[in-house]
Amino acid sequence: MNLHPQYIEKNGRYEYVILPIEEFQALTRTLEDYQDLQDLRSAKEAEGGAATKSLADVVKELNLGL
Repeated sequence: MNLHPQYIEKNGRYEYVILPIEEFQALTRTLEDYQDLQDLRSAKEAEGGAATKSLADVVKELNLGL
């Protein structure tokens, strides 16, 4: 991802950053995806050795006929 920030200074120091909306939205999606991955890893770790079922078994049990 290429970012093209514009910096705004206040009292001789960078205070704000402006990004084109497309870049901001892409950066936001990337951060959200990363948070989702962290949440998934935490949930998997919390479940430990819990029993699992395959999707095929769940479909069969619920008579979904997919």
